[in-house]
This record gives sequence, C-alpha cells and structure tokens, in this order.
Amino acid sequence: MKAKGYRKLAGLLVVMILAGLHTPVYGENAVKKATWIWQTNLIQDGGEELLGFSREEGINLIYLQIDRQMSSDTYEAFIRRAHEDQIAVHALGGDPGWALTEHADDMLDLADWVNDYNGKVAADARFDGIHLDIEPYVLNQWETDHQKIIASWEQNLNMFLSRVSGSGLELGIDIPFWFDSYTLANGQSLDEWLIRTFDHVTIMAYRNEVESEHGILNLTRHELELADRLGKHVMIGVNTKEMPGESHTSFYGQSKEQMNRKLDHLASVLGSYASFAGVAIHDIRNWQSMTNDEVAPPDGNEPTSPSPAPEPEPDPRENGRVPDADPVNRDPIVRGTYIWEASEVIHNSQEILAFAKEKKLNWLYVRLDLEQPYTSFSSFVKQAAEAGIEVHAMGGHPIWALEENRPRMMRLIQYVKDYNRAVEGQARFHGIHLDIEPYVLPAWHENTQQVITEWTSNLDAFVTELKKDSNLEASMDMAVWLDKYNIPGEEMSLSKWMIQRMDHVSLMAFRDVAAGSNGIVGVSKEEIAFADELGKPIQLSVEIKASHEGDHITFYEEGAAYMEQELAKLPDLLKDSPSYAGNLVHAYTYWKNAKP
Repeated sequence: MKAKGYRKLAGLLVVMILAGLHTPVYGENAVKKATWIWQTNLIQDGGEELLGFSREEGINLIYLQIDRQMSSDTYEAFIRRAHEDQIAVHALGGDPGWALTEHADDMLDLADWVNDYNGKVAADARFDGIHLDIEPYVLNQWETDHQKIIASWEQNLNMFLSRVSGSGLELGIDIPFWFDSYTLANGQSLDEWLIRTFDHVTIMAYRNEVESEHGILNLTRHELELADRLGKHVMIGVNTKEMPGESHTSFYGQSKEQMNRKLDHLASVLGSYASFAGVAIHDIRNWQSMTNDEVAPPDGNEPTSPSPAPEPEPDPRENGRVPDADPVNRDPIVRGTYIWEASEVIHNSQEILAFAKEKKLNWLYVRLDLEQPYTSFSSFVKQAAEAGIEVHAMGGHPIWALEENRPRMMRLIQYVKDYNRAVEGQARFHGIHLDIEPYVLPAWHENTQQVITEWTSNLDAFVTELKKDSNLEASMDMAVWLDKYNIPGEEMSLSKWMIQRMDHVSLMAFRDVAAGSNGIVGVSKEEIAFADELGKPIQLSVEIKASHEGDHITFYEEGAAYMEQELAKLPDLLKDSPSYAGNLVHAYTYWKNAKP
C-alpha cells in the first residue's frame, strides 16, 4: 500500500507541474517540461516573447540551438533571464552527418564551444547541459550500411562524452522509439546503450494519441522499463508541427487544451515509472501557433478545434505566384557540386564560397534542413548569386520513391516556395533537385515494377506541384543504367521518361576517364541521345569519393588535378550534343579533401 501511495503521489506531482507549476532550475529529481528552440535569432532581443510563453506553459527546460556566430553577450542575457524564471537551458546541436567519422569534429566543436563559453561567464549565465539531435537514419547510406554508421556514431559519441567529462553539464540526446531494433557490434541494443550512456534521453514518440494500439504509451513502454532498470531518465517528446500525410504523428490541428489534456493523462499514467522525467514539446514556434480556444458542440460532448483560420490573401504584387529568383550572370556551361550537409551552409558559408571561387563554380545543389529558419540559408544564397553561382535546393532519400512517402517531397516543395516568397530576389532558390535511389531498397529487388510505378507517380506529382504557382526548375539525379527499364505498360524507357518530365537531369556518370566505351561519355550515350531528341539539358556528375564498387567509378585514387584534365575533354567529345550542359562533382565534402 505504501508503494502504491507513492506512485499516486508521483503521478499527481507530474500532472501539477505539467499544468504550469515551476520548479527551480532543476535539481536531480525535478520533473521537466521542455521544448526545442531551433531559431536562435529569436533570443537576440532578449527572448522575452519566448520566456513569456514558457512561463505561461510551465516550461522549465529549453533546448536552445547554438549559433556560434552569435555574440556570447546574447546568450548570457537570455540564460540569466531564463534562470530567473527557473528555466534550465541546454545547448542544442546536431546533424545526421555527426554520426559519420568525417564529421566528428563538428560535434566536438560544439562541446568545446560550450565548455569555453561556460568558462568565461558567471554561474547564473552558464548552460545547464548539452542536448544532441542526431538522426543518422535520414542519411542515404543508412538503408544499405546502417551497421557501419552505428559503429562510427558510437565512436563519435564516445569522443564527445570524453570531451565534456567533468564539466558538470547534463547530457541529453533525442532518439526515436524504434532504436531497440538495432544493435551495436557487441550485440547491445542501440537504445539501451544510449539510455545507459546519457543522463537523459528524449524519445521522439511522435503520436497524437496516448492509449491507442500505436499510441505514445505502447511506443515508449520498452524504453521506460529499460531506463527503470538502468536508473536513468526518459523524456517523452511529442510534435506540434504540421506533417502532411502523417497527421497521426503530430498535435497540429488540435488546440493547446486538447493536447494538454492528453499530456496530463500521459503523465498520470507514467508517474509509476521511476525513469519518467517529463515531456518535451517540439517545437516552440509551432506550439505557439496552436489555438487556445475550443468550440463546445451543442450536445456538450468533447470540444472540437475551432475552424481553421482562412488562408491569407495572396500578395497582390505577386498574384499568388512564387516570385522568381533573380537571374545569375554565369557561364553557359555548368560547373558545380553537391552540398549534402545543411550545417555546412549554416556554419561554414564563407569557406564554401571561397572554395567555389577557387574552383570557378557556378552551380550548387544544397540539401536543406526544413527545421531551420529561412535566415539560415538566405544570406548564403544571396552571396552565391552575387558571385555568379546558381543555387538549387536539394532533398531526397531512397524511400521517397514509395507512394507512402510522397508527403516528404511535398514538404520540401512547400518550404522552398514559402522561402522564396519570404526573401528578396538574389536570395531565392532557382529550383529543387531530387536525389532518390530506390534500387538500394529491398523492395526494388522484390518487385521492381511496383517500385518504378510508385516512383514515377511521385516524380510526376513532384513536378506538377512544383509548377503550380512557380517557375522553379525541377531536376533529379539519374543512374546511367535506368534505360534498361521501361515505364510499366509503356514502351518508353525509364531514363527517357525522367528526362522528358524534368527541366534537367544530372546523370551519375561515375567513371574516372572521359573517353572510351566505359568512360564518362560512353556510359552516358543513351541518355545524351534522349536529351538531344527531347531538347532537354543534361549535366554529367562524376565521383571523387572513395568507392567500394571499384577504382574505375571514382577519381578518388587519381586526385583532383587528374579529374580536371578528364573533365576538360568533355566539351570537345560532346560538341555535337546540344543537350550537354556541363559537369558536377560529387560532392563538396570529398572534393575539398581530395588528393591534389
């Protein structure tokens, strides 16, 4: 009876705190209510709007993304005010690439920055912890080589933990609820290792129901029981961001009151777990946008959300269309590269622009992080345009070929359209480029024709949606051997269909010699012929990354100078092909570190 009474008391305490009571900048046993702040610029004015909202909602923990270019004075002022409101602040950082060996330094730099900052400021202005958001499962290579990625991630995290050892910082990390299906090399489950290693984990239990079959409770029970055994703490993360096609993963569209009732119920149930540390709501901007009021139906049953606000009137200056990017004064022959890590653009933009100037680039495909504010990219795109470089937003994953993942594509389109409406001409993207390679999926080998059917349907929807109210260019990467497949039920080859549907394609002509039957031109001849016939531009991409498929695939062994010699031969070899538009090197990260 005594133990049962303690459980009830713990559950009651959780509910009270989540309802709005404050705890001190929390001690070891305090129950937390947290949120993520990704738009660091929002604290530049002192962050009073954010702190006011935090007071209203009973937030006592903030994960604040770090912009290392921002003055330390700004952080000092914000953290002091947060601490006065009994709110702890953890430095937030992360990128999928941080799981890879070549990006370990990026993560260690965050540890060094926080250690250095905390060592310079007074105690009341110091960060209370560091929180990592690293989602390596979105990397292209996760589907084919996740064990290698997990091994390098484990190594990177161990270095990070060593770097912050003895700092007194609380260490947390975001994890999905399904990590129990992956293991380390020693057989330990990935979720167990992370729970054991960090002070707390935040489980991204992104659902909007508590007790359904696939609700939050069922999704997190294993991790809570595991954390109980390990004596560790677990935060339960929920989402408030709009998720087109995945509405069950977010409280978007519900009111704050509806969400709060469900979270109160969740807290009361989870109070029996010693490991339950509280809830985290992703993220503050979307949470702030939720409605406060509920409309009670005439029969007095469960209130419903009010009708959605009407769509804003289109800007009469644009007649509702997405404004075009200003033209870039560049050479007619494309010379470009791929930037896969959005964090590179955000944190190392000047290094990229200097590299582009050195290599005489006029074209960039830049992968976007859709969680970032537009200001994360606008300055870079504008400076690139001023340097004669055309920038296209990039996204993609093998699973984007499957119909169930079409909403991911639509999210990218909406982000870019909204971005182009929000920024000035030279800061606008010129197009969206897709890299979707479904042939690495098990489904490709199980039913190739079905995957092709869904893939082409998704690509058709992509172009249709992109062109609805914009002149943004639609483009994609394409393997050289896709001409071996036909569109289901038609005589047209898959390659020809893709070239016809896109504004341009970038052909992955991964060879290390220009001429010859197995050279760049030789493996591209069918696609170049299709492009000539259709009057569409085609760019040839080459590889400079180490490849397990053979040395002939990449210039990695020969180095950058030899690659330039071979690329210089292409204009003459293709002088009779009007579709040939230039070359791209895959990718920036590998090129900048390539052999001379």
